[in-house]
Amino acid sequence: MKLKQRMVVLCAVLLLLGLAKIFLLDGGEGSASSRRDLRAFRKMEAGLSLSRGARLTHTLQSPWEIASQWVGPREVYPEETPELAAVLTSLSSARIERADVGYKGTQLKSLLVLDGGQKVVFKPKRYNRDYVVEGEPYAGYDRHNAEVAAFHLDRILGFRRAPLVVGRYVNLRTEIKPVATEQLLGTFLMQGNNSCFYGKCYYCRESEPACADGEMMEGSLTLWLPDVWPLQKHRHPWGRTYREGKLARWEYDESYCEAVKKMPPYDAGPRLLDVIDTAIFDYLIGNADRHHYESFQDDGGASMLILLDNAKSFGNAALDERSILAPLYQCCMVRVSTWNRLNLLRGGALSSAMRQALGFDPIQPVLSEPHLTALDRRLSGIIATVKQCMESQGADNTLIEDRINLPHP
Repeated sequence: MKLKQRMVVLCAVLLLLGLAKIFLLDGGEGSASSRRDLRAFRKMEAGLSLSRGARLTHTLQSPWEIASQWVGPREVYPEETPELAAVLTSLSSARIERADVGYKGTQLKSLLVLDGGQKVVFKPKRYNRDYVVEGEPYAGYDRHNAEVAAFHLDRILGFRRAPLVVGRYVNLRTEIKPVATEQLLGTFLMQGNNSCFYGKCYYCRESEPACADGEMMEGSLTLWLPDVWPLQKHRHPWGRTYREGKLARWEYDESYCEAVKKMPPYDAGPRLLDVIDTAIFDYLIGNADRHHYESFQDDGGASMLILLDNAKSFGNAALDERSILAPLYQCCMVRVSTWNRLNLLRGGALSSAMRQALGFDPIQPVLSEPHLTALDRRLSGIIATVKQCMESQGADNTLIEDRINLPHP
């Protein structure tokens, strides 16, 4: 074969290989990682619908013991959780043994103890589903339904880094007041025929209580993580200043990611990719308020970034706050597994999966239709951003194969 013909054949082979790689990394099913991710996606789909009223029948363990055993360095719950519906049902119906003011923070919440000694965080309803939170992307009260929706989005994305959350109606007169501490009881008041409380927190005011419909209050319950997994708080490298006229470095320095890569724990291990996963998660839900984050203590940088406190989300369905994606478009890197999952959720599959998952919850409809539609629109924006990165620096430098499976203790 002549040299010219050989060169033509070689170029054709290289072109075909390049096209094949792009196909495999763009939602194709041919590579080993894509096949593995597709199997995980099908498992998620199969377990997405949960049975209302499910109970534990095959074990003597309490639902709290089962959920506690799920927790590991890289997941709050495992890929397959046949007991999930029963645990969430218990969370939404177990007797309340004690009610107190919330732990430290800026927003109103209550710390409850359920039958069996399980601690949970109760966040009360503040807005109707169709209310639009205007102003800064982090404005407004916490949204209890956002906590519920964020947990199920975490399931759909396959991250499994958010604590379990369920919606619940509580009777303030019969379930809360009889077991409330004096500190919490001192914040109760009446507005017309509605029972209200304002709790204890940085922004809690007697003039701005959360009010029930009569005595029945809608809210969300977040399962407290086991005490054997103490948390460590970190300042988010892409946090905002929350000061008018003062920008954080990442807001004006497009090379900021290079500086982050030199700082522990982002210079090695999975943490930086966790931050980028979290940016994708937060952009989808519209959460621009993740100024800090938690991991497990003494983890050496190997622990997951835990998706706690997602209530500053789903405030304005029309607002796509692109700055939330700064870790993604400044670092121009993302996990292959995340990229594959995003591609499998295109074409309306994400909103469809959310409708299916949220249909189980006692306070459904959890999200209004505009917020579900916004998920699909924002997903398209994320995929376009990753494709821009691949075009500018190549797929090999953008898509990172990083699968960490640390054993449970």
